Amino acid sequence: MLPTTLTVFRARTIVRSRITVSFPHYNLQSGYQTASKNMPKDPNHVADAQRQRQKIKERNNKYAPAKVTLQVLGTGAEGAPRSLYIFSDQSRYLFNCGEGTQRLAHEHKAKLAKLEHVFITQASWKNMGGLPGTALTIQDVGVPEITLHGPTGLEELFRATRRFVVMKNMRVKMAECQEGHDFEDNVMTVKYVPLLRVPTITEHDSLEVESEMDKVTQAGSSIATMSVGTTTRDSRKRRRSSSCASSLRTSSAYEDDTDYYSHESKRRRSRSCTASGKRVVDTTVITESMKKVLLEQKKRGTVMCYVCRLKARPGTLNLGKCVQLNIPAGPKLGDLKNGKSITLSDGTVITPEQVCEPEEPGPIFIFVDVPTEEYLDALIASEAINQHKQLTAVEDNLAYLVVHFTPWDIVQHPRYQSWIDTFSPSTHHIFINEKNTCMGSIAVHRIQYKLNLLNKDFFPLLGDRGTERQLKSSSPAVKTDEDLTTETNFDYPNTSCGTTEHIIREKYASYIQPGTFYNFHLRPRTGKDSTSEIKLVPSEYIDETFALDGFCDEVQKLRIEILNKCKHMTIRPYPKILFLGTGSCIPNKTRNTSGIMLFTNEESNILIDCGEGTYGQTIRFFGDKRALKVVANTDAIYISHLHADHHIGLIGYLQGRRRARSLLGLPEKPCYLLAPKQIQSWLGFYDLCFEDICRDYQLVANGDLLLDNELIDAEEKADICKALHLTSVNTCMVKHCPNAFGVAFKHENGFKLTYSGDTMPSENLIQLGMDSDLLIHEATMEDELASEAVVKMHSTTSQAIRVGQRMNARNILLTHFSQRYAKLPRFNKNFAENVGIAFDNMMLAADELPLLPLLYPSLMIMFADHYEDMEFKAMKRAKREERKKSL
Repeated sequence: MLPTTLTVFRARTIVRSRITVSFPHYNLQSGYQTASKNMPKDPNHVADAQRQRQKIKERNNKYAPAKVTLQVLGTGAEGAPRSLYIFSDQSRYLFNCGEGTQRLAHEHKAKLAKLEHVFITQASWKNMGGLPGTALTIQDVGVPEITLHGPTGLEELFRATRRFVVMKNMRVKMAECQEGHDFEDNVMTVKYVPLLRVPTITEHDSLEVESEMDKVTQAGSSIATMSVGTTTRDSRKRRRSSSCASSLRTSSAYEDDTDYYSHESKRRRSRSCTASGKRVVDTTVITESMKKVLLEQKKRGTVMCYVCRLKARPGTLNLGKCVQLNIPAGPKLGDLKNGKSITLSDGTVITPEQVCEPEEPGPIFIFVDVPTEEYLDALIASEAINQHKQLTAVEDNLAYLVVHFTPWDIVQHPRYQSWIDTFSPSTHHIFINEKNTCMGSIAVHRIQYKLNLLNKDFFPLLGDRGTERQLKSSSPAVKTDEDLTTETNFDYPNTSCGTTEHIIREKYASYIQPGTFYNFHLRPRTGKDSTSEIKLVPSEYIDETFALDGFCDEVQKLRIEILNKCKHMTIRPYPKILFLGTGSCIPNKTRNTSGIMLFTNEESNILIDCGEGTYGQTIRFFGDKRALKVVANTDAIYISHLHADHHIGLIGYLQGRRRARSLLGLPEKPCYLLAPKQIQSWLGFYDLCFEDICRDYQLVANGDLLLDNELIDAEEKADICKALHLTSVNTCMVKHCPNAFGVAFKHENGFKLTYSGDTMPSENLIQLGMDSDLLIHEATMEDELASEAVVKMHSTTSQAIRVGQRMNARNILLTHFSQRYAKLPRFNKNFAENVGIAFDNMMLAADELPLLPLLYPSLMIMFADHYEDMEFKAMKRAKREERKKSL
């Protein structure tokens, strides 16, 4: 039954020029409830796009572009990606691709369709964590091939993620990034400049590498043996008791050949998989010899810098000179413009130099990354970079711009400062590191300001204060203590000399600490351009919401209803639930991929699923300082299944947690990782070949926590529950991809929360969650798309609600909405008084759950245009279906 607060709203009809939508019954005319049975996209759209791209590329490759701009996409602020975009009218290049790049590119409409080259400075998650998601995005727009540039073995990231990042239509290849093997195209040349922590691997180091590989092989064999069903509880307990056992540091611990997307396409399943769900193609594995190469690379710690130069642009044709020399109009002018000499009818030879202006030399710009002091010697000694400093004899060789990915503590190092001083005073310096504050999103703040009008507790204004705010779109920026510009937000080195301090402050003020969409024009060489940097205009977001017809009255009713209902409620502070991501598959402007934080008390929380950007969402919600404690206090992370949108953010979150504990002076302590055991194939490989992370977690297999077949030692489980302030935690298998689980947590105060993960309606989940206080269930599709939900093995809204009703759940919260429901799902008659809708950055105490349905009328007004669009699309689908039936 619908909540009583909708009674007044039932008669409300929104009339638009193209359609009339009546909200009361939440459906269209009779017969429109039939689901569309054939929803797949045109399978030829990628191939067609690729052919069109190739034609355009061949046409444009004949000349150097007239305009080239460097654009900041991710500033490197804490929780934001490090990513720079260079674009011309012909080509696109990405320098570093941190986690969250895909979402910023989507929001700001950065056109990735021409992106073919990605340059990575260091094989670390902060530089390459966004590669998997970005690759999937550019694959969908028809990019046939992408080339990675950077340290050796970078492409193995895609081999390791091939089970959950499926590259069907795009090839990923690795450039040969050696000194002397420059990259060159019609836009620019790029010189590779590797910086080594040590110049060579000594014989002693080689023996250490071999010894480490021996340990890895032995550990893999050992764990593979222990992972079978006959494993004893004592052996599992011993295996988990070490927070960073060497046995976990191997990708062969659980060799995983599962196809996690076999359920989505019959065509792909018949071509690629057996009935057991195992892939029979693309079974290439990382060989032991390649692991050794990667391990050596990790020990070397190679960082790649890049010296780039735009191609010289031919001078323009001077038509006045052509007239003076009696050159006739026609193709001869084109030949001269293209650099060819011509012969006139009287035998006179005309060279291009006689009639063309001097060519425009290309500016030089350099990308530098010095992660620790250990690389300073190599940087300072680099002749490839030194030849572009102020002492160079050729003015055209002076660096026009240096982009520093170097961390701020190294930037302040005296040797680094001295190195910067050796550049010409005309050289510009852009810094992309954690000292920046802009996290890059307008849309996240925009919707939060709107939702905050409904309830300031459920939707608090975000703690991220790093983006400049304006009172009005036409008013000058208003700066507060929390909105300091980057020029005044530096930690200056201590000095006892006032004059020296003044010089240092003046120097730092000249450094460019950009925001998202800061532009630097390389051709024409006009330099700095901050006019496009993003800014927030809160008054605009609030005013446009209050201008909606009926909104003020509805909000006033809402506040009265909440006050009246709260008089009869006892609200305990914990447990508390924060939604960090409520969308499915890929992030969009307003809904990130899956992530939920369950606060069990003030000092402990459990992260439930961890899609890309979850760490950044946490920083954005709490602000960088408050978030330190929250992230440091994450005692467990639960991963429901191994689709990328539920776990690709795990590495970034674990690294952020380690950093937070270090900054707060807390000892290193692994968190519990409750996940399918197959996740170790990915994490172990990453730990072995790129960065140490296995010491940050203690794996507890979801399969050992099954309600009907619990394998975990009772004493060990008791220890886990005590640490997490729970009395029980159990899982069940659900109907989605292989190794997909649901989970139920019971808090020490008796509150029971069940989380579905991704699933079709599941009897196992109903049994697991019986008598839950809260069911958080995926509701990916609207009811009319039930057939598509079956194909993708997801649930519709009504199916999710019925699951909650059958398990006798007191409250039901819907999440994991398809990106077509960016703001609201489509309502139906099953939305009852105990059903709520999850939004990103929504936080509430468990006892406040009954208040959520009161928000429906206000939400319907706030997002009326969006809802009308959904209704219009639903009506078109229904009409198409009726036409098919009539044929």
